[in-house]
Amino acid sequence: MKNKSFFCLWIGIVLMIFLFGCQTENKEKNTNPEQNPNIVLIFIDDMGYADVGCFGATKYQTPNINRLADEGMLFSNFYASQAVCSASRASLLTGCYAERVGISGALMPWSKIGLNSEETSIAEMLKEKNYATAIFGKWHLGHQKQFLPLQHGFDEYVGLPYSNDMWPVDYDGMPLNKKGKRKSNYPPLRLYDGNEVIDTIKNLQDQANLTTLYTQKAVEFIKNHKNEPFFLYLPHTMVHVPIAVSDKFKNKSGQGLFADVMMELDWSVGEILKTLKENNIDENTLVIFTSDNGPWLNYGNHAGSALPLREGKGCMWEGGPRVSTLMRWPNKIPTASICNQIASTIDILPTISAITGAPLPEKKIDGVSILSLLQDKKDANPRNIFYYYYGKKLIAVREGKWKLVFPHTGRSYQDLEPGEDGFPGPTGLLTVHQAELYDLENDISESKNLSAQYPQIVEGLERIADSARHELGDKLQNIKGKAVRKPGLITSPKTIVNNLAKGKKITINGEAGFEYAGQGDKTLINGIIGSSYISDGEWLGFQGQDIEINIDLKKTIAVKQMVCRFLENQGAWIFKPEKIEIFSSKDGIHYQNIKTIETNAAQKQETDKIIDYIIPLHHQEVRYLKIKAKNAGACPTWHSGAGGKTWLFTDEIIIK
Repeated sequence: MKNKSFFCLWIGIVLMIFLFGCQTENKEKNTNPEQNPNIVLIFIDDMGYADVGCFGATKYQTPNINRLADEGMLFSNFYASQAVCSASRASLLTGCYAERVGISGALMPWSKIGLNSEETSIAEMLKEKNYATAIFGKWHLGHQKQFLPLQHGFDEYVGLPYSNDMWPVDYDGMPLNKKGKRKSNYPPLRLYDGNEVIDTIKNLQDQANLTTLYTQKAVEFIKNHKNEPFFLYLPHTMVHVPIAVSDKFKNKSGQGLFADVMMELDWSVGEILKTLKENNIDENTLVIFTSDNGPWLNYGNHAGSALPLREGKGCMWEGGPRVSTLMRWPNKIPTASICNQIASTIDILPTISAITGAPLPEKKIDGVSILSLLQDKKDANPRNIFYYYYGKKLIAVREGKWKLVFPHTGRSYQDLEPGEDGFPGPTGLLTVHQAELYDLENDISESKNLSAQYPQIVEGLERIADSARHELGDKLQNIKGKAVRKPGLITSPKTIVNNLAKGKKITINGEAGFEYAGQGDKTLINGIIGSSYISDGEWLGFQGQDIEINIDLKKTIAVKQMVCRFLENQGAWIFKPEKIEIFSSKDGIHYQNIKTIETNAAQKQETDKIIDYIIPLHHQEVRYLKIKAKNAGACPTWHSGAGGKTWLFTDEIIIK
């Protein structure tokens, strides 16, 4: 009996140890890094396809970036969704073409839009799996508080709200450049910590410390969260102009400032890899290294290279959106592997979802999981089609090796002398008159147009393009997509006004811009006053055009006054009219001039505003009214867009 009691006690102890061990094992499984890998996403700004060693750079060394290729996978056909800052970043974080989420171009410091809170970012998706999240670097998806990273799923944020050239000095850090003042209308460039401004970037030396700052913050974040899954987004400010480097890398390359900056970025990658190793989480971390778009080529020795690709930033030839991309995940991604299949930044979100089990966004996305590519599965080809959008225009479409470029006019750097030492050279325009077909497998430089030889390929790609236009629109063909969502907006409420012209007949001699066409001509007499947000549907915008507005009140009435509304937002190239002429008539044939207003349209204004021009008519008997507004023409020499065509924006024509 005594032995039996001892035996039972012994068995009980063994069972307790076993059960405790199982509980411990289960607890470890619940937080097992193997089930919840860390994600580090390094996003370089304006880095060209050939700006790192493993993609062709020869004038400087990038051993740490090369290590990602040696120990992971190199992607030779990887695309940013667009070759411009904000659109590219919106796509990266949402898994959508930028057109779908309503973000276009590069948001300016005076923009009143940002990433919509209804969109799901990678960070928000991973919060569902209890990830710690941080961003250190450039945001550029809206600088107002409601748009900043902490409102989009990130726990920590230190960095700039937009591009580092959006400050009131020129690219070399001086208030004057060779052409005189151009950027003094920009606000101070501020450094954020969370939702608060903690410093102002005043000069190039301040910018020179950014790469080190972001890297230090990233290393600290990794150490603080090594025992839980984390998502670290590191969108560097460099190599976007104005480029700058810390003292520890100044003149280190012997090949100029750009090479120094690339070496410092390589050092940053090395610090991240070293920290992962030292904290024993190296093998459980997926590191993604890529760029937002290709190089800004007209900056010459302060820009990188996209060779052998054609063109660079701002173009949808291959040098603009195709970016050097590397992914490393020990024991998951085969070492020294090369992926030649098409993939894109829009595929990163669904791939992370597939890896972590985090639920995909409820709203439709465009990305597909490329996990099968990372696993180097035989015949894997999750994405065979890619749409080349730029500024709401469908520039081209690719299926497999074939790329069809549609007729359009776009930016070009060909045959132009670039600038140097921080000053930009000229940017040209290139017009494609007829669709051009390229075999990217055998002609990566897009030098041989094969459209005449393969008409059936052209027809097939045209059908694919029509599908994209139906979903996402195409400004080139005046098609508004059925599935386009709105960006986040900061607007004032629309105001209803009494307007005797409401519902009457109106014609406008002039063609409003595709995205600023409101609801057509009647937008100007619908009884609604728009806000200062130019895309609220209540403004008509005309670029480089004078306009003539004719209103028929349908019967002769005594008019007390009329009000013409125009917008002035010089930072967005919107200038008030240079001259306004008002005419009235009783028969629609014989007109008399009521008022002529001449303005100082080219004079610099520090703030944007809506201008009401009030014209008294003293109860004059009127049936027909004619308003002529003269466009300011071209941005003046002091403007950052000097020489570019100005916009004329008009709102409600109010008759009282």
